[in-house]
This record gives sequence, C-alpha cells and structure tokens, in this order.
Amino acid sequence: MTDKNSVKEKFIFPVSAENLSENMSLHELREYIRAMVMQRGFKSETPQDIVLLMVEEVGELAKAVRKLIGLKIDQNKLDSYSNVEEEIADIFIYLLDLCVVFDIDLLSALKNKELKNEKRFFASVINK
Repeated sequence: MTDKNSVKEKFIFPVSAENLSENMSLHELREYIRAMVMQRGFKSETPQDIVLLMVEEVGELAKAVRKLIGLKIDQNKLDSYSNVEEEIADIFIYLLDLCVVFDIDLLSALKNKELKNEKRFFASVINK
C-alpha cells in the first residue's frame, strides 16, 4: 500500500505527463491531478464548474462516438470531431478532480457501489 504523504511529495512542480505511468494507483493519479490543477491555475474552480466542464466533455465524447459509428456526421466537418480516447481521458481528469475536491477515494467508492449493485436485479425490457 502506498503512503499517502509520499504520494503528495512525489508531485512537486512542474507536473508533467512524463511522470505518469501505467503502474500508478488511482490515489497516485488523483494526487497527480491535484498537483496539475494547482500548476495550471485551476484551483479556484468550484465543484459546479468541474461538473459543467465534465458534462461538456461527455457531450464531446458522444460526438466522437457518433463519428466513429457514422451516425449523422457532417462530412464537411470531419476534422472538427474529437477522438474518443482523448474525450474519455478528459472525463477521467475531471472525475479525479472531483475526487480531489470532495476527498473521495475512487477505488473505495467503486467497491462500495458494486457491493450494492451486486444485490440489485437488473432486467432488460425491450418494447417493440
């Protein structure tokens, strides 16, 4: 288990994407985002600001998926459609930023939610 204080000390300015690795824990990623937000001057963003920005990214993801599957695409604006991978990354950044703001351990939250979901019954209803 990673010592939380050592993680915070790991991300000293300047923060760089080169510090990211596939072996990082969710906590380490959250601390990277905390440092990145400070470095880029986004610390004054409120939770409402972050949610609105994240919802905007969800819209961009929807548009990128539309492009990927060919659903109502303006052929004259193909270059203006975003990349699915980039939009998912943007959403993840804002999600981690919210976890910083609200001091949420994302892995614990996921586990707790899944424990509840496992007790629920999900049925697919198709009306034709």
